[in-house]
Amino acid sequence: MIKVLLYEDNPQLRDGLAILLDGTDGFEYAGSFPDCTDIVNQCETIKPDVILMDINMPNVDGLAGLKLIRKHNTEIKILMLTVFDDNQNVFEAIKSGANGYLLKKTPPAKLLEYIQDAQTGGAPMTSSIASQVLKMFSGAGTMSGGDDFNLSDRENEVLQLLVNGHSYKMIASDLFISIDTVRSHIKKIYEKLHVNSKSEAVAKALKNNY
Repeated sequence: MIKVLLYEDNPQLRDGLAILLDGTDGFEYAGSFPDCTDIVNQCETIKPDVILMDINMPNVDGLAGLKLIRKHNTEIKILMLTVFDDNQNVFEAIKSGANGYLLKKTPPAKLLEYIQDAQTGGAPMTSSIASQVLKMFSGAGTMSGGDDFNLSDRENEVLQLLVNGHSYKMIASDLFISIDTVRSHIKKIYEKLHVNSKSEAVAKALKNNY
């Protein structure tokens, strides 16, 4: 059972998501709030597995809420659910520790799939978002200053797929390798980039114009 908490100031969308989650096996609707004013206490009390987070909310918005949560909790999966697909919001969300970035027009069935993917370690992005992220990259195959990181060709491939929102299972399928091999590559990538999580690796890749 995946316990999902919503932060959304549009009551119609909030109610629609609540009905979707409540009516689907394997999901538990844990409640909703119109902004992130008390997000730290709310998350400590409710203990959600996944948060769907709007960006544009009054008082304390989604990006500010994301940063507040990440100071206290790195385990909760946070998916930004928004109408914004501009580069700055994508970059800011990923840099701040978001696990995924989805547009509000995402079909309900796909949204549920993305929530499941995030819960199992994926980094889902709506296809238009993934395309924009990839456009931030030079396409040269190495990070700016890549000599400092010494990523192998295969590690570069794995990192690029991570940025594209692929889960470990998807990366294994695309590269025709086992999930254990994917985990091994990602562990080495983290060591070389001096980071501790997928979101940190993606953020560092973006900041270095991978």
